[in-house]
Amino acid sequence: MPPKNKFDKNIFINCPFDKKYNPMLRAMLFSAIVCGLEPRLASESSDSSQVRINKITRLIKNSRYSVHDLSRMPAKEKGEFPRFNMPFELGVDFGSKIYGGRMLSSKKSLIFDKERFRYQRALSDLAGVDIKAHNSKPDELIRQFREWVRNDLGIKCKSGSQLCDAYKVFYGDFKQIMKEEGFKQRDIDNMSPNEFIHYIKQWMKGRKN
Repeated sequence: MPPKNKFDKNIFINCPFDKKYNPMLRAMLFSAIVCGLEPRLASESSDSSQVRINKITRLIKNSRYSVHDLSRMPAKEKGEFPRFNMPFELGVDFGSKIYGGRMLSSKKSLIFDKERFRYQRALSDLAGVDIKAHNSKPDELIRQFREWVRNDLGIKCKSGSQLCDAYKVFYGDFKQIMKEEGFKQRDIDNMSPNEFIHYIKQWMKGRKN
């Protein structure tokens, strides 16, 4: 178990990591950091010697907060298998809160889907759980994330509109910095979440100075 101060800041993010979801993930990373949280993702380490499920359970154990996005769970085409990674990791997280002891019993989670009640077709066990809908729009994700942080976690933060505006300013500055550093659009699109987090923190540090 990590020191309590780190545990209380860490937020495990369980979501797709493909190019199509990237705008949503980047908006979430920005919102988490601006609200004083530390994003933790399974993709943060590329050590091939680590078994993925062990890495995920360690991150869940070390994070008081978590976000689970189920919006990409259904199969996209006929004959394609549904994507079970996100609901599986959600189940691991739920189990850790129930069976993980006193410290993990304080964990809090935010669950997203594209539409609010769509998940019930596949995960009826979650009936009665408050699911937030982002409609696959980064601005709506930011607003819903902010409401959860303020109302459920009790963390003071900017308004939803202010966070959306700040993200637009950041992303404009980020693209300009990337251009000056010689990055092509392909480099920006394929940037890892860890590297993107680095630029968010650098931008915030510059705003404070």
